Amino acid sequence: MSLPGPLRYLLLPLSLLRLASGYKSFADPLLGNKELNRRGLHVWRLRMAHLVAERRRKRLQNLVSAEDRVAFAEKGFVEKRGLLAAADYAALVDEIHALTAPAREMREGNAVTRRIAVTPALLAQAPALRKLLDTPEWRGLTRYIGGFNAEPIVCIQTIFGAPDGSKTDPQTRLHMDTFHPTMKAWFFLHDVEPGQGPFTYVPGSHRPTKRRLAWHKRRSVLASEASTKGGAFRVADEQLRALRLPGRHVFAVPGNTLVVADTFGLHARGQSLHATTRLEIYASMRPNPFNPFTFLDTAFLPFVHGRKVLIGWWVEDALVAAGLTRRIWKKAGTIGPAAERKP
Repeated sequence: MSLPGPLRYLLLPLSLLRLASGYKSFADPLLGNKELNRRGLHVWRLRMAHLVAERRRKRLQNLVSAEDRVAFAEKGFVEKRGLLAAADYAALVDEIHALTAPAREMREGNAVTRRIAVTPALLAQAPALRKLLDTPEWRGLTRYIGGFNAEPIVCIQTIFGAPDGSKTDPQTRLHMDTFHPTMKAWFFLHDVEPGQGPFTYVPGSHRPTKRRLAWHKRRSVLASEASTKGGAFRVADEQLRALRLPGRHVFAVPGNTLVVADTFGLHARGQSLHATTRLEIYASMRPNPFNPFTFLDTAFLPFVHGRKVLIGWWVEDALVAAGLTRRIWKKAGTIGPAAERKP
């Protein structure tokens, strides 16, 4: 809910702090000021965040091969098929299917996402999963593309998909996560078919080109005027040509494939053509985009290490209990990642 006009500007000191953070909502009286965005405020934040990320990545380039750096610069993602040795991959699949742990679920359209937090306690009982997370490819690519030599959020994730004729799942529309570089990673535990709601990405859309910046300027002005003021801009596939971008790349890939992407780039979940279950190890990283240091992250704190997902859920629980937000991640009990959903 938006505050009345004059009252919003009492929050100006908070807005100034948000200016140097990853805050993206145009409901903020400063970040959502139409005239300031006409003059380039949003675009300035975007360009500065990308410049800082580029400098951080340069300091982390030793974590990945020259081949992977070139692939990422060109496409915005790196794909590694056959990442694990056959025996290690089989052990990981068996381990994940046998595991049970507290889970939470979120529904978007007809799709339900189930997540199990990968915590130190869980890893102590999951040696095959720990082995995956310790591989040079996982560690190097998540940190290089994320731009921080820090621990990402890691979950065991299951996507239960179904045909959605109403197209109410926002994840199936091409979008960017926010205005600055961010990292997401998926290690697919089973083959992903084209009709199984695969991850899709527009190659090269991670670059802040002149045409992309002009598009962001227009969208920031429109968002400042709109009733909904989210910062994860969406784009129709038919508009890609105007941005001089190709069509979606569809990750219909075999199991044992790792994909790491900068999700400032335009991406989406593909449509599920039938009832599907997609099982993966998922990671994300989104620290302060204006932080110039590659090592400064809350994960170094003993209580935070390995518990970022849990802390996020605990905060949501507290806000829901106080009546300050709606429930997004619902408790699903102690279950296996691929266990059938309760009605």
